[in-house]
Amino acid sequence: MSLISIGVHAFGVLGDPVRRRIMELLADGEQPAGQVAAVVHVEFGISQPAASQHLKVLRENGFARVRAEGARRLYAVDATGLQEIDAWLTGFRRFWDQRLDALATELARGKRAGTTPVTTGAEPAADTEEGT
Repeated sequence: MSLISIGVHAFGVLGDPVRRRIMELLADGEQPAGQVAAVVHVEFGISQPAASQHLKVLRENGFARVRAEGARRLYAVDATGLQEIDAWLTGFRRFWDQRLDALATELARGKRAGTTPVTTGAEPAADTEEGT
């Protein structure tokens, strides 16, 4: 399978918002299937069996792994699917790497010149007392 096929397949798996949300939950650490199902039920209104199907798709496509602990099934991120996406993105990194390199250069110039970076937010209030 080519990198294009792998990338398209991986993005197809993660194209579903429920599966993306499950991946976000798993990114925080290992989660019981029931807890994942409860969150996606509240957020998406899907049943426990539907959540289990999404977990199965993630597991079968290398995005999640499961281990048994008694009667519980604990899910965690499996990096295999993410590595496939990373490999596919390699061909596109040049589009943002150049901008990040340019930003690093500008920050270095600012440090050498002794200037501070421009910040957003409120400006300091001017001193309004006379004689100061």
